[in-house]
Amino acid sequence: MSTQPENSPELASPPVSAQLVKTLRERTGAGFNDCRAALQEAKGDLEAAIGVLRKKGQVAAQKKAQRQATEGAIGSYIHAGGRIGVLIEVNCESDFVARTDEFQHLCHGLAMHVAALNPRFVRREEVPSDVLDRERQSSREQAKASGKPEHILDKIISGKLEKFYEENCLYEQHFIKDESITIREMIEQMVAKVGENIAVRRFSRFKVGETTAAETAADATAAAVPVEG
Repeated sequence: MSTQPENSPELASPPVSAQLVKTLRERTGAGFNDCRAALQEAKGDLEAAIGVLRKKGQVAAQKKAQRQATEGAIGSYIHAGGRIGVLIEVNCESDFVARTDEFQHLCHGLAMHVAALNPRFVRREEVPSDVLDRERQSSREQAKASGKPEHILDKIISGKLEKFYEENCLYEQHFIKDESITIREMIEQMVAKVGENIAVRRFSRFKVGETTAAETAADATAAAVPVEG
């Protein structure tokens, strides 16, 4: 049986220009070697290479998701002349990673995103069941009112819920500075890059003059208490 030499054109990796690698690094933030390998795998197709990096990031993130992330940093962002502010806790596994410029940049970017898009939850798993029940009921009523047939209602409701997650859950939202990538994908890319589990634990968004849900509930409770004469 004949064998091809190692330097055969059929076995050689396709040439990748330094400029294309640079462009991919700017788009994804991945390392030089990872970008070059992804472009070679994608035969020089930039969009396909981005898909390769995202898939690798997802695999790396899934493997590390169960590891404890008890270190990290608090990111902050102040916008609109001091009228909107955000604090966000982002966790990682080591103090070394937490102090890197890349991790600090991630925290700042996430805080800026929260200030701009005002998500209500971190992940879809955190949405309370009563909130989801209301969304399902509202979607069903809207679909029926518009004359949609019964047999496609479940599909419509499922699509509406996905849209709800995308609008209200941080991890499902598209990054404000690059709408081609979700926050989850951006974090997964960082996980693949630093080799540690990274996760957003919580955030708080403040807007001058805005009434919080807790304050609204407290006002409602106070109004329901009878005044003794």
